[in-house]
Formats: sequence, structure tokens, C-alpha cells
Amino acid sequence: MIFDIIRQQVGVLRRPLAAVVLSTLPRRSSPLLLLLHWHGFAVDERQRAPPPDVAGPRRQAPLPSSVLQINLPWNQLAQIDEHMLDAAWQLGAWNLVREEHRGCYVVGASAREALACRQAFGDNPFDPADGAHVAVEAPDRASMRDIAARLGYVRWLFRPVADGLWRGAGQDDSLLPDGRRLPPCPVAPMPGVGTRVSRSSYQLGRMDRIVLL
Repeated sequence: MIFDIIRQQVGVLRRPLAAVVLSTLPRRSSPLLLLLHWHGFAVDERQRAPPPDVAGPRRQAPLPSSVLQINLPWNQLAQIDEHMLDAAWQLGAWNLVREEHRGCYVVGASAREALACRQAFGDNPFDPADGAHVAVEAPDRASMRDIAARLGYVRWLFRPVADGLWRGAGQDDSLLPDGRRLPPCPVAPMPGVGTRVSRSSYQLGRMDRIVLL
């Protein structure tokens, strides 16, 4: 399902993907927030258009991320892992990372944790275009962010090779020539750890050759 949504978005925007992020709350059947970070630029429509007799290129801004809400029933993190493993596998990612975070309103939480929580739910204070692209696609984004600040959240991340910009980033002998892999994904999900802070990495790529330095 998540793989199909990503492929649909790639087909619409026709831009290379830099990263795929999925975030949710540690509650059963909480909505899933899918963030697709694109590599590319678009014309900044907020700037004043130059007079007709003035030549010159219009200023370009980084292409804003796509933020999509997915309402999918689930009981365990392993169920979401299966969807993300399938997407990361077929899109040729080297690995898939799952992070379980505490809330940033707890005593001792740093400003860095608060920023990471905001960014996980599509709220980036360093992006001047933030907010313009999430109102319709993710109606519960703001409330999810606020609940995550109190209860914590879970985030998945991978960088695709197929439809992405990582084709020349390294050697991966598990990939087809177009950067994809055929399903099914052979890697099994791992159980979550509950309320503790953790980071789990699923290794998907491999190297069969011997590299001589």
C-alpha cells in the first residue's frame, strides 16, 4: 500500500526522491504521516513577477516535501514495518531505519529533540514554505505533532535508489539495473521496545564482490 502511494506521487511530480519518512504515534491504529522529500527546485510563486520588459530568470526555491496522511488499521509496529520494508526493498534502499522516540515535553528533553519531533510531523521551522502543502493532504498533522510531544512517536526512514538520487552513491549487488528489487522482501520485522528510546536498522542491500583498496 505505501509502496503504491509513493510510486503514484513519483508519477505525478516526476522528481527524484531524496528520502521517505513515515511517522506515527505509539497508539494502535493512529494515522500514519508519510513525508516524501524531493530533490529539485520550483519557481517561487510568492515573489513579485518582474515587469514584462525585464528579462531574467525567476528565483527558484527548493521543491517542498509532500505530506500525506494514511489511515490504516494496525495493532503492532511490525505491521507498519512490513509495509515500509516492502517499499524500501522494492525501491532499492540500502537499509530501513525505525526510531522510537520519547516525547519532547518530558524533563530533560533537549531543543534538538523538540525540533526532531516537529520535523517528523511535517513542521519544519527552517522551511519558509512549510504549511502550504499539508492542509488538505494531512488534516490531523498538527494534532499528531502535539500528541507526539507528550507521548512520543515512531519514525521510519529510508533513501530510495529507484526514483531517487542515490544511484551512484555506492555499490549494492542486490539491485536490478534500474535500482529496484523484486518482491517479496526477505527481511522479517522486529518487535518494538515500547516506551524506551531505540533505533533499529534493517539491512537490505548487500555486496557480494571483494573491494580492493
